[in-house]
Amino acid sequence: MTRKRKLLMREKLFVREVWDYYNRHGRHCLPWRLTKNPYRIFVSELMLQQTQVERVIPKYKSFLKCFPTLPKLAKASLREVLKEWQGLGYNRRAKAIHDCAKIIIQKHKGKIPRTYEELVDLPGIGKYTAGAVMAFSYNKPVPIIETNIRTVFIHNFFKGRSDISDSEIFQLTGIVLDTENPREWYYALMDYGAHLKQVEGNLNNQSKHYVKQSTFENSDRQIRGAIVRMLIDGERTRKGLQEVLSFDSQRIDEQIERLVADGIVVCPRNVCKLP
Repeated sequence: MTRKRKLLMREKLFVREVWDYYNRHGRHCLPWRLTKNPYRIFVSELMLQQTQVERVIPKYKSFLKCFPTLPKLAKASLREVLKEWQGLGYNRRAKAIHDCAKIIIQKHKGKIPRTYEELVDLPGIGKYTAGAVMAFSYNKPVPIIETNIRTVFIHNFFKGRSDISDSEIFQLTGIVLDTENPREWYYALMDYGAHLKQVEGNLNNQSKHYVKQSTFENSDRQIRGAIVRMLIDGERTRKGLQEVLSFDSQRIDEQIERLVADGIVVCPRNVCKLP
């Protein structure tokens, strides 16, 4: 393993700045930061994908009250999980966390995997989420990037630049990473990044990898969400969904097919329901 080089003065000042902000203003009482339970942290990371912290907090508490353990989640029906997930959006994440629970019970003896490779092999778990679970559950020094972390590095090291690649940022994250306490270091980076977003605006648009989130109103995602909400209350025929939902019938049918393909909805004999 290559020996880590000593920090340059600019990097030392950067580390001090991040820690100073965190010590004074850090969000130390976020519920998923008050536990080292891997299952609870795993749930939080799936919920926090593309969803603001303020929206996640009440759903996180409610979800864990309903499914306090991984076996409870694995034994639940997808309908029960989707019902509890409402308000977070992106129902594919609910399907992913439910599938993950069943796979972890079957393949990992009910324990959240402790290696990056095993985590990233789970459905819906990308590179960031796998690294985050490693860092926050097991305090492992895995380099990770998400929007807040990217914001901090762009603000401090890439001012005036555009088309910044994550590979450039990854080099810096590895250099300044606190290998003894990566859990707290990433908390500090995320909190400082959230602050910078408020005062500096969205610096992620300087990133080569930035993709602006599409508008929700009248989107396919909105239609899929509406279909799932209707089916939580009970099964409906395709025609019944088209009559009740205020979208074009063809678009509704197209999104039903997408939900069927994703395994979120089943429609035997044109009667749609949640598994």
